[in-house]
Amino acid sequence: MTADIRVLPDADALFRAAAGLLVRAAGEAASSRGGFALVLSGGSTPRGLYSLLAAEETLLAAVLWNVTHVFWGDERHVPPDHAESNYCMASETLLSKVPIPPGNVHRIAGENPDTDRAAAAYEAEIRKHFRLAEGELPRFDLVFLGLGLEGHTASLFPGAAALDEKRRLAVGTRVEKLGAERITLTAPVFNAAANVAFLVSGEEKSPILKAVVEGPFTPRKFPAQLIRPAPGRLVFFADAAAARLLEKEA
Repeated sequence: MTADIRVLPDADALFRAAAGLLVRAAGEAASSRGGFALVLSGGSTPRGLYSLLAAEETLLAAVLWNVTHVFWGDERHVPPDHAESNYCMASETLLSKVPIPPGNVHRIAGENPDTDRAAAAYEAEIRKHFRLAEGELPRFDLVFLGLGLEGHTASLFPGAAALDEKRRLAVGTRVEKLGAERITLTAPVFNAAANVAFLVSGEEKSPILKAVVEGPFTPRKFPAQLIRPAPGRLVFFADAAAARLLEKEA
């Protein structure tokens, strides 16, 4: 896998490095296109990034929030005010604290009883925003992703049918190990992005990070390996604990 591996001394340094990428990507997109399309991730590591962005005035001021449009890579099958909602986490830690127009926040309707319908509605919203023709993919300026202990990212889990999706932008998917339904963007959408950044923190992530970035290409086992944006940029921000098994760190 060809990727830019950025190893930071600790989680705080990881959050700051990721925030720096967001600020740069936002500035480049706003100056070249007049807008910035950002995809957020759920999870504990992104929470730290969002809290940093909200807390530091210099970072907040560096982003033109009025032309920023926020999307999500995946969502749980829960209402938007549920504690497990990715939207809820991002709203509480970041979006409620920045001057972003409500119409610029494009959440996935996880409360829809039918995840397939929720995915279709989300795909329609993305197509409308990007004015996509049939067969076209959106080009998000920056996508943040997490890395699960078994190699999943967003809600692309090992062995799931969603891994084979080539046409749809978003799908409903069942996570058998969790006994839960999810809605997720598909690998082709992530691979059409200008920048994709994985945020990986903690010693417990070290074996899977090594398997994903240095192991053989087995994406049905490790779905994160499907994420190979071309001609976009792929970067892994990892703290020292998560990166401890990587050969270049040995």
